[in-house]
Amino acid sequence: MIALHGPTTKLSTRTLRGSGWAIGALLRPAGTGALHPGMTCGTTLRIDAPALHRSVVSSMPHDADAAVDTYAQWMRERAADVDEGGQLANRMEDIIAGDRGIVRVEQVAEQLHVSVRSVQRLAKRYVGVSPVAMIRRYRLQEAAQRLREDTHTTIAQIAADLGYADHAHLNADFRQVLGFNPGDYRRTSA
Repeated sequence: MIALHGPTTKLSTRTLRGSGWAIGALLRPAGTGALHPGMTCGTTLRIDAPALHRSVVSSMPHDADAAVDTYAQWMRERAADVDEGGQLANRMEDIIAGDRGIVRVEQVAEQLHVSVRSVQRLAKRYVGVSPVAMIRRYRLQEAAQRLREDTHTTIAQIAADLGYADHAHLNADFRQVLGFNPGDYRRTSA
């Protein structure tokens, strides 16, 4: 059985019980759309794939790399025919992830040469969260990296650099998604 977990916008956990193993895959938007168009935030889709399960189970005890390769190939086969929307959704993610200056959906739409509404539809169909949530997630990843690496830069400066109105807004986002504030994160990751 394969469990496809949709994206989250808050702190979340997946508890694994018993003994055994798990394989995870971080999907691009087009890959998610190929497996389950319109996957929404916080949902879980279970996919019955007995042949894949048998192949992975038989490989796992003696060759974990082969098991992972089998799973990866299965995923690639399902995402092989990426449609134009999926390609555009991947570009949307690339823009948001690659340009830390992106703080508004309008900036993404401009770079894709589409309307803001088109960006919103792409995000809903292929990612499962709004483009605002995507931008927020990448800004928080950048904040976490800077908190670890730029120890002499104030949290207020990091917040300003990332387009937050003030330190308090970064603090609230950080706490909601990661479960603790930026200052605590900086202290524990140093």
